[in-house]
Amino acid sequence: MKRRGIVLAGAAMWGGAPLLGWSQTYPDHPIKIFQGFAPGGNADNIARAISAEMSKGLNQPFVIEAQSGAGGTIAATTVARAKPDGYSLLLATGGHAVAGALYNNLPYKTVADFEMVSTITYFPFLMVTSAESKLRSFADLLAISKKSAEGLSYGSAGVGSTHHLAGELLAKMGKINLLHVPYRGDAGAITALLSNDVDFVIAPPTAVMANIKAGKLRALATTGPLRWPGLPDVPTVAEQGVVGYDVRSWAGLLATAGTPRGVVDRLNQEVLKALQAPVVKARLEEMGGEAKGSTPEEMKAMVVFELQKWTQVVADAKVPKQ
Repeated sequence: MKRRGIVLAGAAMWGGAPLLGWSQTYPDHPIKIFQGFAPGGNADNIARAISAEMSKGLNQPFVIEAQSGAGGTIAATTVARAKPDGYSLLLATGGHAVAGALYNNLPYKTVADFEMVSTITYFPFLMVTSAESKLRSFADLLAISKKSAEGLSYGSAGVGSTHHLAGELLAKMGKINLLHVPYRGDAGAITALLSNDVDFVIAPPTAVMANIKAGKLRALATTGPLRWPGLPDVPTVAEQGVVGYDVRSWAGLLATAGTPRGVVDRLNQEVLKALQAPVVKARLEEMGGEAKGSTPEEMKAMVVFELQKWTQVVADAKVPKQ
């Protein structure tokens, strides 16, 4: 209660002249970006790529801090509870909305406790099988799954991951039977696939491209609305019979709720500018992503939509709440 009172008092103060002064002097010391996954992973690399360019326009260094665990909710909690001054930011991923749908009693509200700054990138998942698999195409996957009472098995990075829920959504929209087999991260799922312990895997491009290029894995479909430039010959799920299917993960910057709009706008301006830099675009493409910024309002609408979508998927699939 005390923290809420402070935020409300601050919000009232920001409604007048102090907001203008603060926004004009921001930033005057280093900015910290928290991300909720292991150092060296996609989230960490995205944070470093965008912040390296943003620091030029803001004339301040960025510090990237990994607070891994609990599906990114530890880092999100840190930022939700931070002082709303624009110096503590969250590099959120698609898991931010998934966690809001899956976890009971989160110590923050997925949307209300944050100011959306801008999206940074979107990337699809790939549905892949081993090169030796009986599944030669996505059509095979659909046909065999419909004939089997239990359905084909698919591996994911874990229960409640976007990869997991992408499979649940496929089962629902494709009217097929699938058996989910969770692993500890993408590496475990890929190892199981190469050992023929599961029929296919849903994973981000960075996790599977090396094995695809080596001829060990075969890509059956991409999960976004358009074909992924990295594998332009691989059709989307929607192209192959499951109309309207669209699962992409994303990354974007969030600030603490109550951060002055002038500060949010300044950050948004620098994100959009950074995304035009060839070095940033190239780095995001290396990770399988597409550079794509937004207004704060557009990002908020997207997160609200994603939260509603995954909440429904969790309910329909009877995925146990965490």
